[in-house]
Amino acid sequence: MSEIPFTLDQLRILKAIATEGSFKRAADSLYVSQPAVSLQVQNLERQMDVPLFDRGGRRAQMTEAGYLLLSYGEKILSLCQETCRAIEDLQNLQGGTLIIGASQTTGTYLLPRMIGRFRHQYPDVSVQLQVHSTRRTSWSVANGQVDMAIIGGEVPAELQDVLLVKPYAEDELALILPASHPLAKAETVYKEDLYKLNFIALDSQSTIRKVIDQVLIRADIDPKRLKIEMELNSIEAIKNAVQSGLGAAFVSISAIEKELQMNVLHRATIHDVVVNRTLAVIINPNRYRSKAAEAFINEILPAFSTHKHFILFDKKTLPPDPIQEIAPIINTE
Repeated sequence: MSEIPFTLDQLRILKAIATEGSFKRAADSLYVSQPAVSLQVQNLERQMDVPLFDRGGRRAQMTEAGYLLLSYGEKILSLCQETCRAIEDLQNLQGGTLIIGASQTTGTYLLPRMIGRFRHQYPDVSVQLQVHSTRRTSWSVANGQVDMAIIGGEVPAELQDVLLVKPYAEDELALILPASHPLAKAETVYKEDLYKLNFIALDSQSTIRKVIDQVLIRADIDPKRLKIEMELNSIEAIKNAVQSGLGAAFVSISAIEKELQMNVLHRATIHDVVVNRTLAVIINPNRYRSKAAEAFINEILPAFSTHKHFILFDKKTLPPDPIQEIAPIINTE
């Protein structure tokens, strides 16, 4: 092929169809008409001289050639975004965008305070916070869709050689009780007492619930022996249920600071047991990092870390040249 047989707009349309699952929804997401999307796909197939979709079913099912073009197209679009952001950096933090990822708890209770401090120092930088599961967040960092992230779960095994993972802070999972509970008057709660309490927890299939169960097991607490009386779909709902006297719960200490100050919840001490998990900062060292990202890493992260002298980069992990080759990564979500 003497000329490139596709345009960036056609790649954007291809990605939208794959994401939305149909030509119509892709057109709606791009604010164009469905005939316009269909025409672009037809032109793309003619230019590539290969069918990209199997039109026999109800959904827009890609052919093998379609998936191959999509995987490279996502990387091309990601590099285009990085190029635009690198050029924005020439303004020296007088603009630009910082995109931060987080898992649910860190994104809800920790990151807003960090972003608030950053915005106070750099009011002209636009900051986006994307809160998803640890797995989805890790893939977003790997593919350059997010500059960096703070997570509470495990990085997927297939990305552990791709991402730089740095322990950042210890997050205690506190046992909370209603302020009126009889055990709220005790100095400590013994581990065997836990199995007599009624617990409120997140849905058993949720990522955070699985992380909490893993942390409890490491603390020699058997989550299967806990009497789960109620499952709710958010930390806020759990806190309100405990406050109303419906049971006990394990939640991140960062999620209950306000309630502890107001004395509407009781944080119980478990005898000879501390339930901690390690939060980690993750980046892709082979991706371009904007000046905004560098400022956040160097000025904001150390201020909130519980690890003394937190430094993300040492001599072995210096920021790369933004023009260097990007390792091919495909999001399997």
